[in-house]
Amino acid sequence: MFAVFNRLDRAYEEAARDLGAGPLQVVLHVVVPIVPPSLIGVGLFGLTLSYDEFARSLMTMGSDNTLPLEIYAMTTNVTTPVLYALGSAASAVSAVVIALSLGAVALVRRRRARR
Repeated sequence: MFAVFNRLDRAYEEAARDLGAGPLQVVLHVVVPIVPPSLIGVGLFGLTLSYDEFARSLMTMGSDNTLPLEIYAMTTNVTTPVLYALGSAASAVSAVVIALSLGAVALVRRRRARR
């Protein structure tokens, strides 16, 4: 998120303040419309990284397994069809999240084009 807000051009906020906008109006009418595509990208990146957090999950797990640890546990024994079903379900969830994200980006672009 720091990278998103560091790339945000402060000239837009300054221009809004020069035109008489208050701090809340600057956030609601300038910053919030600019940030959503970047927020969607950050969310997708976090989702992608969460599948590969085996080492961190191994160190901090409690009594329940996370998805990476469950997959690892299934691969150490004889491979069962459950592993393939879990992989298919994880891929389907990822595809749905990506499709929803692309739809959200398209919706944001359509709203910006109307203005």
